[in-house]
Amino acid sequence: QVQLVESGGGVMQAGGSLRLSCAPSGGTFSSNGVGWFRQAPGKEREFVSATTWRGDSTYYTDSVKGRFTISRDNGKNTVYLQMNSLKPEDTAVYYCAAHIYGSSWFDRYEYDYWGQGTQVTVSS
Repeated sequence: QVQLVESGGGVMQAGGSLRLSCAPSGGTFSSNGVGWFRQAPGKEREFVSATTWRGDSTYYTDSVKGRFTISRDNGKNTVYLQMNSLKPEDTAVYYCAAHIYGSSWFDRYEYDYWGQGTQVTVSS
């Protein structure tokens, strides 16, 4: 079964950095791009960032602009999320998913092949 696998989460102090990776497992598939979402305890899963495989468009939610950078390695079918200047409010489980048929890049229901998530915890 094809799915995406996230890695790179961990525990970090505020102001620190982490880099998350997202790669396919169990096969490959075509997609327009990949998005990152996060879900904190008791909250809805929210959009964080997305990129097209062509690299012509990237998207960020306002709260991470200037701190997070999304990038991709097409040869490895891998997407990265570099997270700098981390804040306690960035604490969440981070998920990646493939954008295949959807139109909106910000709506989680437009994504498929979700990973299991990786925990990011930022202490103050």
